[in-house]
Order: sequence, then C-alpha cells, then structure tokens
Amino acid sequence: MAAVLAAALGAALVGGCSVDVRDPAAPQPAVSTPALATPTITPGYDADAVAAQDLPFAAGGSLAPGVPVGISDGLAEAPGWKAVSRDVAGETRYLKADGCVVAAKVRINQSPLIRGDDRDSTLALFEYLDPSILPGYLKTETLQWGGSTEAPGKAVEVLALEQAAAPAGRATVVLARLFGTAGSSAYISVSCPDAPALAAARADVVRFLPLLPPSS
Repeated sequence: MAAVLAAALGAALVGGCSVDVRDPAAPQPAVSTPALATPTITPGYDADAVAAQDLPFAAGGSLAPGVPVGISDGLAEAPGWKAVSRDVAGETRYLKADGCVVAAKVRINQSPLIRGDDRDSTLALFEYLDPSILPGYLKTETLQWGGSTEAPGKAVEVLALEQAAAPAGRATVVLARLFGTAGSSAYISVSCPDAPALAAARADVVRFLPLLPPSS
C-alpha cells in the first residue's frame, strides 16, 4: 500500500504539490463583456442557512445548483506564509518559510465525475486523478466551511490522501471534495519537508483556507 500511495501522491504532487484536476470535455467559461451587474438568486437556495450549518457529504444537495464553491485566500496573510502565484489556471500557491508548499484550486464543470452523493463523487475524483488510488487509502476529514480566522465557520467533509515522508522525501497530503449539486470540485494539496511541518501546515490550512459556500 505504501508503494501505491507513493506513486499516487507522486503523480498528484509533481512539480511542487499541485493536483491537475482536468475538466473532461468541459469548455472554459467565455470572457464576458463588462455590464451592469444584476443580482442572481437561485430559487429555493438559502445561502445564509447553508453557511450556518456543517456540510457532511450527504448534505451536498443543499447547495445552489451549478454555483461553484470557493476557497479563501487567507493563507497569504498567515504568519510565515506568502502567496507565490495567484489564480494561474485557477490555482493559487503558497510557500511557508519552513519549505511547505500549498496549492489550492477550484474547478467547474465536473458533472462527468458525479456519482451518487458527494462522497461517491469525491472517490470518483481521486480515481480520475490516479486509478491506483483505492477507497481504503482515503480518510474522511474536515475543513472550515465559511467564516474567518476571527469567527470560524462550520465544518465541511473532505477526503484526504496522505503519505508519510520517505527518506530524503517530503510528507504530503491532498484534501479534496467534489460538490455534485454545485458542479465543482475543490482541492488543497500540502507538501512539507517532514511530518511535524506537515501537521503545522495542515492546521494553518484549516484555519486560513476555509471553503466558501455559494452566495447566490
């Protein structure tokens, strides 16, 4: 299992710690001409109510259909961290003084990967990233759901794939969720020189990179 995890995470985290979540057969959004903004309201969707509750996998259907979930940019202001790239192909990267690297990304048009509830869909996402990743390798964890560092939000369930540092290697983890109703996926990958550094970086990710509920 260790060899499979190493191969899976090696592929997922090549070039730092980015996971390339492709959008199968999905066109990129067209650039729109600036115009007067018109408020949009998704019928039956109460953004405040959704943000005020935990979001386990089974509750993914409470989100607004087709409105992507977001990821905060708060890690750029966290002690010891800085943003080294912003929104490059939708991905933002952060570097910590101790050598940890975080990549955070949201992708849209993920309907080809949707299966059952959000947990099944997230399993499909990991399988898409690397077919050798088996469900037993993944653990259910939580990130912050909305809120801020001063007023933490609720909890949102994600799946995590983790690899302990090998000799002369790095300790890594990928945290991801596919939100079926919202039609988007979010992942955060973390790569550090060793296990203690990874534990500290993960705590920073939970605190400073909450997933953001759709607002419309």
